[in-house]
Amino acid sequence: MVCGARHTWLLAHPRFRLHFTPTYSSWINQVERWFAELERRCLERGVFCSLDSLKTALEDWIKVWNNEARPFKWTKTADQILDRICRYCSRISEPAH
Repeated sequence: MVCGARHTWLLAHPRFRLHFTPTYSSWINQVERWFAELERRCLERGVFCSLDSLKTALEDWIKVWNNEARPFKWTKTADQILDRICRYCSRISEPAH
């Protein structure tokens, strides 16, 4: 709950909204996720013959992203993520690796 002066300020400025991330997620996770999308959707299979073509591709992708922006949705629970990490760690710690 937002109290006092901050609450009053937020009511006077409806353009600004608070967004809370899960306690196990920080803002840096959101930034990392965005860069992962940038790499996967724009850079991964791109061929850029000049710095200008790279810059144009990035700017075009960012415009599309911003026009279709929506919040990231977490689709797995913390337990599902931890189980997957444990399976991965078990697999890579076997003698074959």
